[in-house]
Amino acid sequence: MSEARAQPSSRLPGWVSLAGAALLIAVALAALGLLGSRALPERTGPPVEEIAVEHTVLRPGEIELRVRNTGPDPVTIAQVFVNDAYVDLHGGEAPIDRLDTATLTLRYPWIDGQPYLVSMLTSTGLVIEHEIPLAVETPRPGTRFFATMALLGTYVGVIPVLLGMLLLPVIRQAGPSVLRVLLAVTVGLLVFLAVEGSLEGLELAGGAGAFGGAELVILGAVAAFGVLTAVDRYLTTRRAQTSDEGRSGLRLASMIAAGIGLHNLGEGLAIGSAYAVGELALGAFLVIGFALHNTTEGIAIVAPLVRARPRLSTLVILGVIAGAPAILGAVIGASINNTELSALLLGVGVGAIAQVVVQIAPSLRTDGNRLHPATIGGILGGIAIMYLTGLLITV
Repeated sequence: MSEARAQPSSRLPGWVSLAGAALLIAVALAALGLLGSRALPERTGPPVEEIAVEHTVLRPGEIELRVRNTGPDPVTIAQVFVNDAYVDLHGGEAPIDRLDTATLTLRYPWIDGQPYLVSMLTSTGLVIEHEIPLAVETPRPGTRFFATMALLGTYVGVIPVLLGMLLLPVIRQAGPSVLRVLLAVTVGLLVFLAVEGSLEGLELAGGAGAFGGAELVILGAVAAFGVLTAVDRYLTTRRAQTSDEGRSGLRLASMIAAGIGLHNLGEGLAIGSAYAVGELALGAFLVIGFALHNTTEGIAIVAPLVRARPRLSTLVILGVIAGAPAILGAVIGASINNTELSALLLGVGVGAIAQVVVQIAPSLRTDGNRLHPATIGGILGGIAIMYLTGLLITV
């Protein structure tokens, strides 16, 4: 009997099967949307009109609103009232389709420091209101504007973090038990920052528009946590071949700096937004409050470096990674002031910090895999420090 011949496989490659299934689903959904909608009765009742004000710009004698249609039906703005007074309107005459934007320019002699209520009357008679709590001229982007934001971000972000890192020679004299407590304090600091960022993000999410609210905070947190976890796994794999304690400490310090940097990005957004609407009191109290609050972040970065001997340039880079995003955040917050973007970036900061806490947590346990009372005290102490210094911040 002749030798059995190998039978060729009739199976298609996996990607071909996946593409065919995806195409079939797409065709079925398209057919359902085109044909199925015709079998349904038309909607009864008036149109559903929803408008979200995404950006407000105030110039002398003029209020400019950028609005987005967040509802299912087109919206036409017929008239606008400011504090019950009819104003001249330019823009919005054409229907605004779903998710489209329009710019409304209102001629109105607003007074600096006064609150205003803008009432937009649609073509169907629906009134949509937008409140301006404090009228102040919107800063115009320019050399002076960007210099102010850069200086402000440096004062509240970069310098305090670098000052905290100067304590590295002092804490280097600590023993293993003291180091564990310092790491516990770091966890307490980060937990407070994560909770603070979550609350700020969810508060902003309440005023978000078409692209989501709380979902953006959660999406940003999950994405940041996943990306930093993947980066950590990659660095851990590379470190497995050439590993030493110094490299391990530097890796953890880098992760902490990145997490704090993303949090400071959200912090800068809050500062820039408050500056843009005139709610930020620039002065010594603001700088000192942020300096005391963010100096503790520098201590958190250098805590894993007690057993390492990093170069001065490495420490400066870590400080810039943690503090410089406050500059970018201040510029974005003052010039764009987009609620949805702010919510997303605050969520990113929360996810990054949560991933760093997961990294540090195993180092807090003793050889018996237990948490020492001093370690628990360190965590609570870190939370208390951030809370007390946060009381000095007025933003």
